[in-house]
Amino acid sequence: MTKKILIVEDETMLIRILVDKFTSEGFTVLTAENGSEGLAVALNSHPDLILLDIVMPVMDGLTMLGRLRKDSWGKGVKVILLTNLSDPGRVTESTIETVSGFIVKSDWRIEDLVKEVKNKLNILI
Repeated sequence: MTKKILIVEDETMLIRILVDKFTSEGFTVLTAENGSEGLAVALNSHPDLILLDIVMPVMDGLTMLGRLRKDSWGKGVKVILLTNLSDPGRVTESTIETVSGFIVKSDWRIEDLVKEVKNKLNILI
């Protein structure tokens, strides 16, 4: 069965790179450019995992995460936060407890992200 991931990210180039990589790895990939759109896509499509940027226009990732967790389905979906924030001060301990991972964009390689997603979804590498 193909796993479905949702990428909620406002950087167009990064979305393209991630979509290409995850599609080539056999995932079904959905995208959204802000938290408002991401919340709607998530609640309608029920992806297996969400890659969620924090700083975005319209609705930021932490607001989206809070609203997602209020939904009966959304409270259990795996979420990995992606951010350029090297200061995790904006991400409180309570937020970290509700997510499956936290990745600073400047510190990762795409192969590491794919490995992390597969690990969280229990896909043998």
